[in-house]
Amino acid sequence: MNPQKQTIRQIQEKLRRNELTCAILADDYLARIEASKPLNAFLSVFPDRAHARAKEIDDKIKNGKAGKLAGVIAAVKDILAMKGERLTCGSRILKNFVSPYDATFIKKLEAEDAIIIGKTNMDEFAMGSSTENSAFGPVKNPVNTEYVPGGSSGGSAVAVASNLAMVALGSDTGGSIRQPAALSGVVGMKPTYGRVSRFGLVAFASSLDQIGPFAHSVEDVARVLEVICGHDERDSTSAPVPVEEFSKFLDGEVKGKVVGLPKEYLSDGVQKEIRDAVAAAKVRLQKAGATIKEVSLPHTKYAIATYYIICTAEASSNLARYDGARYGHRSKEANSLEEMYVKSRGEGFGQEVKRRIMLGTYVLSAGYYDAYYRRAQKVRTLIRRDFEQAFKEYDVLLTPTTPTTAFKLGEKTDDPLAMYLADIFTVSVNLAGVPGISIPFGVDAKGLPIGLQIIGKAFDEKNVLQLAHFLEMSGESA
Repeated sequence: MNPQKQTIRQIQEKLRRNELTCAILADDYLARIEASKPLNAFLSVFPDRAHARAKEIDDKIKNGKAGKLAGVIAAVKDILAMKGERLTCGSRILKNFVSPYDATFIKKLEAEDAIIIGKTNMDEFAMGSSTENSAFGPVKNPVNTEYVPGGSSGGSAVAVASNLAMVALGSDTGGSIRQPAALSGVVGMKPTYGRVSRFGLVAFASSLDQIGPFAHSVEDVARVLEVICGHDERDSTSAPVPVEEFSKFLDGEVKGKVVGLPKEYLSDGVQKEIRDAVAAAKVRLQKAGATIKEVSLPHTKYAIATYYIICTAEASSNLARYDGARYGHRSKEANSLEEMYVKSRGEGFGQEVKRRIMLGTYVLSAGYYDAYYRRAQKVRTLIRRDFEQAFKEYDVLLTPTTPTTAFKLGEKTDDPLAMYLADIFTVSVNLAGVPGISIPFGVDAKGLPIGLQIIGKAFDEKNVLQLAHFLEMSGESA
């Protein structure tokens, strides 16, 4: 049995025809995970849980009572809470912490009969663009193991890219779903801020974090979104917006759509093969009846600086709770309360997390708050207005997901600024709170995947998915 790159619909048809069982699926994926340990994609695997769920769902299928995601083998980033399972966030400080509750989106997945097979590796507390910052070792790109898979949700991207899971969930604070999706050659989507409940997501930057899916196809992303989206009273930022059946909009029709190409995203600094991919997508859209126009998002040049002020400020506040007093790592070398705080955090946090906490504490400190944090919030408003203005004329925007394809492991670890610039085309989407998706669109001369990004207006996931599906299908037929 080889379920490689088959869609949820194709797998479920086989299950309904008794050509396949969930038990066989679970065994197959568990064997794949075991054989793929060198990629380091998983931090925890749940064979007993998967087998029990598979048996239960096979019985439901026989009785015609199976949920929307029956038989779907899913992985979740280890920043998402699952009751009774470890929740490490890729950090030594939470190495042995076990979650006492389930996140809302975990309950939704399991209510629709998905089988969660394990939790994936990640940059510590989602801070990174390469999944090299994990306390449990880096994740490797399955296309070429000398290269990074992107981050911070690199484990989830690799789980799908290597067929270790059919779908996976990640979190996206500044591109942490879309960027690894692009570098690993899969589909990854960040929904509108507020679309998916953040209850059970360990916070990095609360005004930016959003949960979304990885999959092999836009159709599968749409099917997972239909399940995990929706209002949740336990999350004050959750939006009371109806959830559409996104998969019904994947009709391949783009005639009459108006697509904007932001000129700030197509500079000479972008790898030529990626610019060529955008040009090819433009031609295919025009042939199908879409109108393509250049648009300006003039405050894009301030996005990275704005993002790294806001996200580090929020991280400084959110990570203050890890002090060795209530949960997580506590230093055995401390002789006083203050020493316990200092040593526990010093031993538990990695270098990148420490760097961001210090930056965030600095920009929030007396005398610097107005100069940095308040000003960054004002610029964030200008960036959001750029998008609002663009969407008065354009249905969606088409951009590269990343300025380059994957870089080598270790290539940027000593240069934080170069690493931060890997997210230059993704952070604005989080600052504005709008939806964005990355789809694979060819490879470069080294065989490394290229990703295209489609951005939409707030709560207009259906248009983003529709255009992404068209480009996905046109790419396959080209």
